[in-house]
Amino acid sequence: MVRCANKTFYTGISNDVKKRVKAHNTGTGARYTRANGPVKLIYTEKHPDKSTAMKREHEIKTFSKKRKRALLKK
Repeated sequence: MVRCANKTFYTGISNDVKKRVKAHNTGTGARYTRANGPVKLIYTEKHPDKSTAMKREHEIKTFSKKRKRALLKK
């Protein structure tokens, strides 16, 4: 999860987090982060496979802002 310049959260998956954050910050990442960047990495989780990671990504994207903040405190 990254925090965008406008203080919003963006959640995605990647097998190379550093490369993905760099892509977001150079304007070649997701459309949302291009419009609301630069971004700062604030939270990561490791998962055994892409399917599990995608399910967790979807779950986190449904969280309220309050619940996302609580996740960051863990």
